[in-house]
Amino acid sequence: MHVLDNPAWAALTGPHAGLAERHGRSARYLSDVSPFAAVDDPADPAAWRDLAALAGADYEPLLAAPGLAGQPGWTHVGGIPGVQLIGPDVRGAADPEALLLTADDVPEMLDLVQRTRPGPFGKRTPELGTYLGIRRDGALAAMAGERMRLDGWTEVSAVCTDPAYRGAGLATRLIGAVVAGIRSRGEVPFLHAAGTNTGAIRLYEQLGFTVRTPIVFAAYRLDPAG
Repeated sequence: MHVLDNPAWAALTGPHAGLAERHGRSARYLSDVSPFAAVDDPADPAAWRDLAALAGADYEPLLAAPGLAGQPGWTHVGGIPGVQLIGPDVRGAADPEALLLTADDVPEMLDLVQRTRPGPFGKRTPELGTYLGIRRDGALAAMAGERMRLDGWTEVSAVCTDPAYRGAGLATRLIGAVVAGIRSRGEVPFLHAAGTNTGAIRLYEQLGFTVRTPIVFAAYRLDPAG
């Protein structure tokens, strides 16, 4: 199995272990960091039993893996089919307008995410990695950052632009700047996109990313009798 076949597990048990809770063969991000959770083998019911002990009744873990399917005792409550793209030949470039976002910027980041819906994002999500933004008239107009970090790989995520500034190439520039930072650590960028988001996939391919595999994002709830 390639490390990218179970990216959340590789991150939670690797570079992001300090932001994780773990029980046996399951792990999850702290709830205010990310909803993602993982098991070491998504096809093994025993690993899901560990996740049940970790999750509890009120938590709906979000998992990501190619061919992901639930297990007895769990109800599928949401999710989407997606694609995973990799950029082994994408180098990126620093951008003079790309500003490092800090804890002081979190309220604006949350507001931008609320309006643009790039994916799960909580108040401590910026602790996962570097987040960059571009401002217009003092307001945060666009941002992009790093989410899952694996040994040798880092995910580009939270790419979003205020609707008033779309079409100006801000997202492309920020992706390039984030990739440049990833490359400076000797790592390879990768990212995920909803399978239906053909516009984003086309943009990523124009930047040099290639589709590696379909991947399923799915949230589950533990059955009361499970």
